[in-house]
Amino acid sequence: METRVAIMGIIVENIESVDLLNSILHEYGKCIIGRMGIPYREKSINIISVAIDAPQDVISAISGKIGKLKGISVKTAYSSYRGGEHESE
Repeated sequence: METRVAIMGIIVENIESVDLLNSILHEYGKCIIGRMGIPYREKSINIISVAIDAPQDVISAISGKIGKLKGISVKTAYSSYRGGEHESE
């Protein structure tokens, strides 16, 4: 199946939604290349970037689930790269 490489930018303004966010990210952990979180204490928000390699519909599903969480915003940027699974094998 064709996969896409994307990065999700996530802004967390409601700390009470973090457990649900982490649950969603854990559910799709096999698709996540890497993740970086930055606490911005002066503004009481957290900024998270998540790099993903997955089929387009999976990336959309992750973004949609995260976007429904209270106090959390997400935007996704896609690479032009398109490839199949296990390409290096």
